[in-house]
Amino acid sequence: MGTFNEKITIEAILYIANRVERSDIHKICKILYYADQQHLSKYGRSITGDTYIAMNYGPVPSNVEDIFKAVRGDSFFSQYADDIRKESFDFSNKFILHPKREADLDYLSESDLESLDFAIEKCKNLTFQQLTDMSHDLAWNNTQRDRAISVKDILREIGDDEDYVNFIAQKLEIENASF
Repeated sequence: MGTFNEKITIEAILYIANRVERSDIHKICKILYYADQQHLSKYGRSITGDTYIAMNYGPVPSNVEDIFKAVRGDSFFSQYADDIRKESFDFSNKFILHPKREADLDYLSESDLESLDFAIEKCKNLTFQQLTDMSHDLAWNNTQRDRAISVKDILREIGDDEDYVNFIAQKLEIENASF
């Protein structure tokens, strides 16, 4: 959905984890999905720039999943996660994230915070199954499992018209081509 920004994403994860009662990775991933979807629709860019993969339990941000695996020690690249583990967050088990600090809001714009707050409110009181069911939407259903979800379908799901969907998709293609 754009160019992935690890620092902004870490701060978004911390922002979420400090505002939900149970910060399990499933809930964090769904909140990120809805925040990115909302922000992309309203402002023409996602917060994280991550690519969402259609997994069994709904959309999963690919790079966030890689970061989580590394911090948990489940990845070949786990040694690179020491700074995150020391300074930002860790896991008490494979699924519950524990923030070690508040998010640094200097990295998150007002519109980022608005979309994160929207998604937190939408998801914070839902169960694992409710979040899974809700995220099995048009975008998820139009995608083969373990494949990237189309930005166009993510925008269609939120109700954007086809002209806007095509405009944003083309804008993102141009931005990604320039990197």
